[in-house]
Amino acid sequence: MVVFKQENDSMISVNKPEIKRALRQVPSLIVLAALMAIGVNQFRPDGIPLIGEWSAEARFSDAAGDSLVISLARAQQLFKRDTTLFLDARPHNQFVEGHIQGALSLPWHDVDAHIVDLFDRLAHAETIITYCDGESCHLSHELALFLKDMTPADVHVLVNGWAVWRQAGLPTQTGE
Repeated sequence: MVVFKQENDSMISVNKPEIKRALRQVPSLIVLAALMAIGVNQFRPDGIPLIGEWSAEARFSDAAGDSLVISLARAQQLFKRDTTLFLDARPHNQFVEGHIQGALSLPWHDVDAHIVDLFDRLAHAETIITYCDGESCHLSHELALFLKDMTPADVHVLVNGWAVWRQAGLPTQTGE
C-alpha cells in the first residue's frame, strides 16, 4: 500500500494491486468501445464505410458516381482544340505565378464573383477541364461539380493538373 500526504494533512492510501488491475482493464475498455462503435456504424443507414475506394477516379466523381478524371494525354489532345477551356481553380495569386497556357483563372473560393465574367466562354466551350495543384487538392473537383450542373459542356478534372502539366514540359505561362 502506498500513502500520499495531501496539502491539508489528510492521508490518501492507494493499493498497488488496485492500480495494476485498473491499468489492465483500460485496454479492454478501449477494445470494447471500438467494437461497439463499429457495430453502431454498421447498422446506421448513413454509416461510414470501413473499406472504401480511395483512387482518384472514385474521389473525383459526380453524384451519379461517374469519374470526372481526365488523363494528361487526353487533356493534351484537347488542349490543341479551340473548343476546350482550361480553368485554374487555385487562388488568383497562384494563377499569376504560373498556369497552363491559355487557361483562365476561376478560383473556387471566389467563383460567385468571377462566374459572370466567364459566362460567354463557358457557354461556347465543348469541353471544360479544371485543375489545381496537388493530388489531394479538392478545388478543381468542387469547381467541376459546380460547372457540370450549369453548363452543357463535357466537364473533367485534371488531377494534380498544374504539377503534371509542368513535369511533362507542356506549355505554361505567367501573369494575367
